Amino acid sequence: QVRLLESGGGSVQAGGSLRLSCEYSGSTGCMGWFRQAPGKEREEVTKIAFGGGTIYADSVKGRFAASRDNAKNILFLQMNNLKAEDTAMYFCAALRIGTSCGPLGQLMDYWGQGTQVTVSS
Repeated sequence: QVRLLESGGGSVQAGGSLRLSCEYSGSTGCMGWFRQAPGKEREEVTKIAFGGGTIYADSVKGRFAASRDNAKNILFLQMNNLKAEDTAMYFCAALRIGTSCGPLGQLMDYWGQGTQVTVSS
């Protein structure tokens, strides 16, 4: 069983930055960050493999950067140049160990509770 706990959300003005963290317990490989705004479908914004390889949604490419510290079991999402449309609940998620990263939108096995990000324009 993998447990995930996000932190780092908050309120920021457009153009600002936030860094989200996701501490996890248990063994996992591929992980991702998702977001869901009220009335909208959940969107995967980035996926990161155990070795650090990443893919990003077009909506965040060049502004968001995912990284991980496998020794400390922490996943990060650095969000720069935030826009009002980035406002959402952000979730980290993980696949069972041994499952390879697929394309964005892949069904994940484990989920955190989420952390709210609000960007005011």
